[in-house]
Amino acid sequence: MWYEQPFRNSGNLTILLRAIRKIATFPIHIMEVCGGQTYALSRYRIEDLLPETIQMIHGPGCPVCVTAEETVARAIEIARFPGTIFCTFGDMMRVPSAEGWSLQRLKAEGKDIRMLYSPLDALEIARENPGKEVVFLAIGFETTTPIYTLLLQEIIDRAISNLSLLTSLFTIPAAVSFLARDPECQIECLLAAGHVCSITGIKVYERLSHELNMPIAITGFEPADLLYGIYRVIQLKAQGKNTAVNAYRRAVPERGNEIAQAATNRFFMPYDAHWRGLGTIPAGGLKLRPEYEQYDARNRFPCNVKPDIRPSMCHAGEIMKGKISPRECPLFGSRCTPDTPLGASMVSSEGACAAFYRYNTN
Repeated sequence: MWYEQPFRNSGNLTILLRAIRKIATFPIHIMEVCGGQTYALSRYRIEDLLPETIQMIHGPGCPVCVTAEETVARAIEIARFPGTIFCTFGDMMRVPSAEGWSLQRLKAEGKDIRMLYSPLDALEIARENPGKEVVFLAIGFETTTPIYTLLLQEIIDRAISNLSLLTSLFTIPAAVSFLARDPECQIECLLAAGHVCSITGIKVYERLSHELNMPIAITGFEPADLLYGIYRVIQLKAQGKNTAVNAYRRAVPERGNEIAQAATNRFFMPYDAHWRGLGTIPAGGLKLRPEYEQYDARNRFPCNVKPDIRPSMCHAGEIMKGKISPRECPLFGSRCTPDTPLGASMVSSEGACAAFYRYNTN
């Protein structure tokens, strides 16, 4: 598209790469915390172009990848209930449980499991099937949470009694703070996800940069966006400035989307959430407030799912901490491929493992 061209122009990219090479004279670890950015880094082979002093860490920016094993197991159990229509996004269909089950496998066995493009499509399904319970698996970060507030408002306004949500919602700043304090994870700078910041605004990242003594650049998804974000955090690091800069001004307003923020705060509240591969992160998730718990599928379907469910063999947690690259995982490309995924990071196109596999990234 015409509006993408300036951000993919080879001349612009060459200028940015030269500027990065000029200032990247010291070793530096930079984490991107967005699946879309991870995908773009692999697709455009940006890491291959960077100087050896820069190491990119592919953080927990894919909601499919960090959805807990317990949630996947619970989704499979709920989908087995008679008279249930289970709805989800496409990527979640293929995520395997620790026992090797998936929603896709259940669908092949005849269970009513539907892939939707929008959560709002579940409203019509519930209206057309009044005698069945409809469940939507609501995953995501701050970017997608507002659409679920709209869905909940429609459920309330239309007095729909047979539609509920199985939520798996996370907050990025809590995860960054958690990882930055982990001695196993050497994060020195952060590329913040532009679409998340378009909702939250930049204040939360300004506070985070000061608390963690870490330069942060709010960054987009095109090659020039990513290179500019990398340049800005290295520049700040070299200057000894721990602050957040908005390197994606064309999309991210300073205050974010205050209407979306208010809607999220109305329906959801923070809680200590379990992230796949990382463990429990304080205030790392969002759950329905008590006054809306009747729309929580966990309260409608008694499931025999234990919180300490056996984890899979997947090494995605080590990858998200920067301890290993996807190719250093002993399962990568052999036992674990997009056709036979052992973990969610190989399922979603925004997962680091799937992106590395697809684009043969080193």
